[in-house]
Amino acid sequence: MLGGSVLWFRHGLRLHDNPSLHDAIEDRKAPFFPVFIFDGESAGTKLVGYNRMRYLLEALDDLDNQFKRHGGRLFMIKGKPTNVIRRLWEEFGIRKLCFEQDCEPVWRARDDSVKAACREIGVSCREHVSHTLWEPDTVIRANGGIPPLTYQMFLHTVATIGDPPRPVPNADLCGVQFGILPECFHEEFTVFDKTPKPEDLGVFLENEDIRMIRWVGGETTALKQMEQRLAVEYATFCRGSYLPTHGNPDLLGPPISLSPALRFGCLSVRRFYWSVQDLFHKVHQGRLAATHFITGQLIWREYFYTMSVNNPNYGQMAGNPICLDIPWKNPEGDELQRWTEGRTGFPFVDAAMRQLRTEGWLHHAVRNTVASFLTRGTLWLSWEHGLNHFLKYLLDADWSVCAGNWMWVSSSAFEALLDSGECACPVRLGQRLDPSGEYVRRYVPELSRMPVQYIYEPWKAPIDVQERADCVIGKNYPAPVVNHIVAAQKNRNAMNELRNILQKAPPHCCPSSEEEIRQFMWLSEDNQQSNTA
Repeated sequence: MLGGSVLWFRHGLRLHDNPSLHDAIEDRKAPFFPVFIFDGESAGTKLVGYNRMRYLLEALDDLDNQFKRHGGRLFMIKGKPTNVIRRLWEEFGIRKLCFEQDCEPVWRARDDSVKAACREIGVSCREHVSHTLWEPDTVIRANGGIPPLTYQMFLHTVATIGDPPRPVPNADLCGVQFGILPECFHEEFTVFDKTPKPEDLGVFLENEDIRMIRWVGGETTALKQMEQRLAVEYATFCRGSYLPTHGNPDLLGPPISLSPALRFGCLSVRRFYWSVQDLFHKVHQGRLAATHFITGQLIWREYFYTMSVNNPNYGQMAGNPICLDIPWKNPEGDELQRWTEGRTGFPFVDAAMRQLRTEGWLHHAVRNTVASFLTRGTLWLSWEHGLNHFLKYLLDADWSVCAGNWMWVSSSAFEALLDSGECACPVRLGQRLDPSGEYVRRYVPELSRMPVQYIYEPWKAPIDVQERADCVIGKNYPAPVVNHIVAAQKNRNAMNELRNILQKAPPHCCPSSEEEIRQFMWLSEDNQQSNTA
């Protein structure tokens, strides 16, 4: 049988709001091949930990099961995309390749090579925008050909474009003619008969302690989680409030965040955005105008995508035009390793870093704490170390948003020029967000018996208290890797010197207001400065 189409999944691992799927099954008489290609890069598999790979594979398994209910399957193939596409053309004469746009420049070489191969063999490449609310290039054109330097400029620009498109209807798979791969295809490529395990792809457990909160990947779970989240949003709107977890973040709650599902595209960002907006209108009956504030984190996601789209060096310092060249020091001794492993001697930081490795997720406020600690707050190490660590272990880490957050918190970009004053204190922030210390007790069991008054500063506990708690500092739990108060003051001085040098710096990506900084950094109204530790 000649003809047919291929739907190439990369992100966008869902059937709902999938314009590429609609395009691929337009001709119901031609064979349809949904594929995911393990090329060692797609969906963030170049640098990947066990939890991230497992989440991805569960998402693929969910897709496979949905296709099977309609008589097909998701072909999971290990190989080079150009080779797989070319071979499908040789075998079936496919005429159309459909895929969701991956706008980040890290995917450009992959996609350009596939597009070139398709031009060579006469296959139509159909790229659809559905991973972002607005196409980044459209935003840049609307802003005069340059990306908006501030979040408020971004809001103004997208306001001139108009509301993002609503999600497309669910595709009807009834009557679709699913293709079947011949045996020779299995001989040329690794075609998995069933969804592989992480171990099948060379990703193994580093720590047998992956036993805490379990995140489950896939569209089916994501849609259920969205309904649960909308119920919380509804109750919050009815009370006249916004952002239900912002004032009182639940560090110990169940895995209800939608960020991993949005990162892998198991949940459509347009579906969630419009569900929240419509819910707000339903509650207030038009008496209050909805603002971007109620979906602020989704808009920040768009902003970071737009800032990265034409900047291939966005994820590093070298050659990155928006990143200030702060002279971070090289790691000394084992300080970087202690940070990555959660052995800094600061319980709130250590609890977070251990949660990251065991579960793959951190609350936004906690992410800011560990990022500040690594960079301008305490250790004075480059944000690039943190970015690479997060890209490997954090379920929802994508290149643009994760790098953008790291540049912000380290004062390298997006932040007020070297404004080191707003720095998350690893002691005081922990005391504010988790006054009972239960978060630390869960993830740092060495401190489970430490009295609450010392849980965030155990080195201050008298030796008899440490002994009764079976947690002697320097023996059962490490002493602080540095003196935070001294380090924080030294770093502030360094930032002030740099600020004086860079007073005539070119236009810099920075916040629009002090309130924006406080919301982003989860700082309380009292001045949570580093020197309060």
